[in-house]
Amino acid sequence: MIGNADQSIETVDPLRTDKGLHTKIGRNTDGHGNPLSDEQWETVQRLRKWHKRMQFGRQRKRTKRLNEGLRDVEMIGGNLGLPEHVIRQAARFLRRASEARLPGGRMAWEALAGGAVLLAVRASSVDREEIDVAVARYTKAPHERVCAAGRKIRCECGVDAAVIRPDAVMDVVEALADDAMPGARAVRTWLLAHHLLALGDAVPVGPGTPRSTVAGAAVYAADRLLSEKHLTQGQVATAASTVVETSQNRIARYSRELVDAYEAEHGTTDPGVGVEHARDTLR
Repeated sequence: MIGNADQSIETVDPLRTDKGLHTKIGRNTDGHGNPLSDEQWETVQRLRKWHKRMQFGRQRKRTKRLNEGLRDVEMIGGNLGLPEHVIRQAARFLRRASEARLPGGRMAWEALAGGAVLLAVRASSVDREEIDVAVARYTKAPHERVCAAGRKIRCECGVDAAVIRPDAVMDVVEALADDAMPGARAVRTWLLAHHLLALGDAVPVGPGTPRSTVAGAAVYAADRLLSEKHLTQGQVATAASTVVETSQNRIARYSRELVDAYEAEHGTTDPGVGVEHARDTLR
C-alpha cells in the first residue's frame, strides 16, 4: 500500500523529450479510454497548450532537435533489432551530447544519434559484427560522420564504452602495400602508432574525427618519429580509406597534433619511449 498520495509509479522514458513524465491521454479520451465531455476536452486542450510551452520554452529549437534525434535512435535500434535497454542507453548518450553542446557545425544531430547507438552497443554485451556499418545503413548521415560522432561523444562526454575500432592501427598497417616497410620496422611503427592513438584518445586529438582517420595519422606520425622515413601521406591516407574515407590533409594535421601531444606527455620525441609504453600495455 502506498502511504503518500503524491508518490508516483510513472515510468521514466529516456526516449521522450520530457522523459515520459506525463499523463497518457488520447485525443478524445481519458487515461482509461473513456470519452471526454466538452468541458473535460477544453481542460485537456489548455493543459496540452501549457505543456507544449513549458516543454519547448526558451530552447525550443534545441529541444525539438533533441526530440527528433531521440526518434532517430529509436528507429535505428528498431531496424537493427537491438534490445530495449541498449536503445535507452543510446538515448541517454544523446542527451549527454546535447547537454555538452556537441551538435553544431559538421556534427549533426543525425550523426550523433547514430554515434550514440554505436556506443550503446559497445557498452553492452550485445555481439554485433561490423556494427558501425550496420548502424550507418539506417542513420541519416554518412558512415564517416557516424563514426566521428561516436568518437566525439566518447571523448568529450566521458562515456564509459569500448572504442569503436580497437584494432584501428593494425587495420591501417595491414592495408599498406607489402613492400611499404620491412617487417621489423612495421612492428615498431605499429607499436609506436598504438601508443600515439591512445594519447590521441586521451587528449583528445580530433574528437570529431573517425578513429580510423586518427589511427592513420598515428601511423604517419610514428613513421616520422622513427628514423629512415618510409611512408608518404598519400600511402597512409589510401590505407586508412579502406575503413573510412580519409584525406591527406587530415593525416598531415592530426599527425602534427599527435607528435605535439607525445612531446608534451614525455618531454621528448624519442620514439623508444612510446614503443616501450606500448609493449607494456599490450603484455
